[in-house]
Amino acid sequence: MKYGERSIKKARLEIWPNPSPGRDYEINISFPEFTCLCPRSGYPDFAIIGLRYVPDEKIVELKSLKLYLNSFRDIAISHEESTNRIFTELKKKLRPRFLEVTGDFNPRGNVKTVIRVSSESPLKK
Repeated sequence: MKYGERSIKKARLEIWPNPSPGRDYEINISFPEFTCLCPRSGYPDFAIIGLRYVPDEKIVELKSLKLYLNSFRDIAISHEESTNRIFTELKKKLRPRFLEVTGDFNPRGNVKTVIRVSSESPLKK
């Protein structure tokens, strides 16, 4: 097993203290090389995962986030489930003031999917 594979296998989100917990500020992270496997065909799905959050007491360490997102590459999981799982894990660990996770999946079979999960419902606006 190569060192990168070992790192991905051991991937855990690492949480750090927010250096400015008294201030509202937004963190935007883009992960343009997300992959997982289609649960029906086994073919790879490719996406840009976007994270947008307003931290409270904690922030996510970026290398651990990269390894965590890379850990999906061999998992057979739907677009909806992968995006929701990322949201749930980050919400649980960070407890941010606001969190939005977007899975912008590449077209496959002439179908494009964008999944957006947010701590604020767009239906209430």
